[in-house]
Amino acid sequence: MEDTLTVFTASKYCNVSSKTIINWVEAGHIKAYRTVGGHRRIKKADLETFMRDQGIPIPEVEDDSTRKKILVVDDDEIIVESIVQSLEEDEFDYEVISASDGFEAGLQVNHFKPDLLILDIMMPDIKGYDVCKKIKTNEETKHTKIIVLSAYLDDEKFARMKENGADVCFSKPLPLHQLKEEVAKLLGLK
Repeated sequence: MEDTLTVFTASKYCNVSSKTIINWVEAGHIKAYRTVGGHRRIKKADLETFMRDQGIPIPEVEDDSTRKKILVVDDDEIIVESIVQSLEEDEFDYEVISASDGFEAGLQVNHFKPDLLILDIMMPDIKGYDVCKKIKTNEETKHTKIIVLSAYLDDEKFARMKENGADVCFSKPLPLHQLKEEVAKLLGLK
């Protein structure tokens, strides 16, 4: 388990509801901080101190290797924060990271080895077609699912993205509940 937890992850760790965790944080029982986007984050050590003080059993270390990994690539910080938060708080407890440019995305694909990539193809230094093609032709990453997002996706670009390996293409803005549904389907969770 990571050193910093979302409210959802903390609730699973304590075996209580997310609302209970929020109530404990707001009452000052658990230290927490807020991200730039206003989302609560709790240090694992602070949560465990609270759990010990309250006599709540601390679970054995979980195997994180079964968690699905998602990489979100977009140069719009607000969109990235919205997608990341939405997926982090999803019932499937994804491990989600982001990249804001093509170079960082390439490094993360090789290092993080995501199960799914959410990619904005209209970024200054990214050619979405090339990214899809590279991922799908590489033996190590060819099983990575790819969701392409674009504000300027027409039928011709949609077809070209599919030819180059995109699994699903959507026009922006895409409602988060629809994106979450598609992510779960592509990862075989629904």
